[in-house]
Amino acid sequence: MPQLPKVMHVEDDPDIREIALIALEMVGGLEVVQFASGQEALEGAAAAAPDLFLLDVMMPGMTGEETLLALRALPQFAKTPAIFMTAKAQHSDVRQFIEAGALDVIVKPFDPMQLAAQIVALWTQSLAA
Repeated sequence: MPQLPKVMHVEDDPDIREIALIALEMVGGLEVVQFASGQEALEGAAAAAPDLFLLDVMMPGMTGEETLLALRALPQFAKTPAIFMTAKAQHSDVRQFIEAGALDVIVKPFDPMQLAAQIVALWTQSLAA
């Protein structure tokens, strides 16, 4: 079994950040670092050294897609796996997010009891690819 990923979660809604933190750390046993915006994530990513990005799609200032594009421009994160979280989950949207480089999309509202397991399953699949 591979080591669990260190997750960088970027989400502008403080309530969702808190629920996700509890779901990922307390329920799932994952190490998590959180940022409230794409800009904060860019500024803190190097120090955080995440194995996986968990990005909200709709954020003010910089969307999740824009954040991922900017992170991927940094050599150390060029191939870091990413998962988007969004309530905007039409088939065409999901396809667009995957084409933008995401492993998958987790739909909001998410199940806090299953969130870590979903992320670990996607992480494990990405290692095997």
